[in-house]
Amino acid sequence: MFSSRLDWDLRPNRIAAALAARDAPVLDLTESNPTGVGLEYPPGIAACLADERSLVYEPAPSGLLHARQAVASAYAARGTAVPAERIVLTPGSSEAYAWLFKLLADAGDEVLVPRPSYPLFEFLAALESVRVVTYPLSYHGSWSLDINELERAATGRTRAVVVVNPNNPTGSFLKRGERDALVEFCAVRGLAIISDEVFSDYAFRPDSERIPTLAGTELALAFSLGGLSKMAGLPQMKLGWIAVAGPEPLRRAALERLELIADTYLPVGTPVQHAAARLIGFGDAVRRQIADRVGRNLATLRDMATGACELLDAEGGWYAILRVPRTRTEEEWTLELLERDGVLVQPGYFYDFENEAYLVLSLLPEPGVFDEGAGRLTRRCGLS
Repeated sequence: MFSSRLDWDLRPNRIAAALAARDAPVLDLTESNPTGVGLEYPPGIAACLADERSLVYEPAPSGLLHARQAVASAYAARGTAVPAERIVLTPGSSEAYAWLFKLLADAGDEVLVPRPSYPLFEFLAALESVRVVTYPLSYHGSWSLDINELERAATGRTRAVVVVNPNNPTGSFLKRGERDALVEFCAVRGLAIISDEVFSDYAFRPDSERIPTLAGTELALAFSLGGLSKMAGLPQMKLGWIAVAGPEPLRRAALERLELIADTYLPVGTPVQHAAARLIGFGDAVRRQIADRVGRNLATLRDMATGACELLDAEGGWYAILRVPRTRTEEEWTLELLERDGVLVQPGYFYDFENEAYLVLSLLPEPGVFDEGAGRLTRRCGLS
């Protein structure tokens, strides 16, 4: 009766089952919702949504012009000129992926996605009848993209390469050489680049080789994704965007087709579009708090992660990766920490790590929760 696109095992995994069965408090080191970790949001955010203009419905498929201009101004403030006419508004990055898969691929076509990375790619692609093929990121003291791995992964059915910049959860940014090789690779093969840049405001340190966005790319068709969820710590506002770059004929054709897709759904709410400029402005204060929290928790974890517990280098984002002893599987580590120490983390296999044993932690939790949870975790590693 139901579509094969939804033919997934819907039973809870062992970790979810153990968490549901637990009746004692848990120190949640997976928390990634900025609205639930004690940040102070500026007064006036809610009032932004009370604009009288929102009483009039203006169906603009790509988004209201002044909202797209607000996004263009945000790009300009970060050093990249992106005309508002090249920006398409979406309700978030998941919808942006869905639209781009619709735009670029037929059923059975392939997209290349990094490994390790965001755990929802397979679901997002499957819902569009698109196949995910992974390419590895390598770690040798820092993470890197090897263009030879893309060569090996690509086939005649490949339609796009996804990069997450910085990657979730590795925190690695594209470097200039990697960007140049990637753009040439895609331009020669007629492939598009989908660059997920939602965490690009959260760099841990400066690096002149880092590429924060592909929105200025000219040689290959490229789509840069952003949104209020991370830029302003406002996931509940449901406003994201796609900035389209590349050769003018391809760019124009892509924008025409994206407008058709957007016009089919018209999903972006009018109130958040009228509020976009002010919400982006309010986001400055929230973003500073997030950056301070992430930096503080990362420094604490760095001090704690010694001996048997290794903290992998990261350049940005909201996450940290610990390499723990291979005395047990990642799932066994996660279950033991939950059941014996009351600490919830994510196993590396959630993010498609190639081998054992890695644990992924959010750097957003309140300091008291983070310090106690990280302390219990590192002590448990020392007992292994």
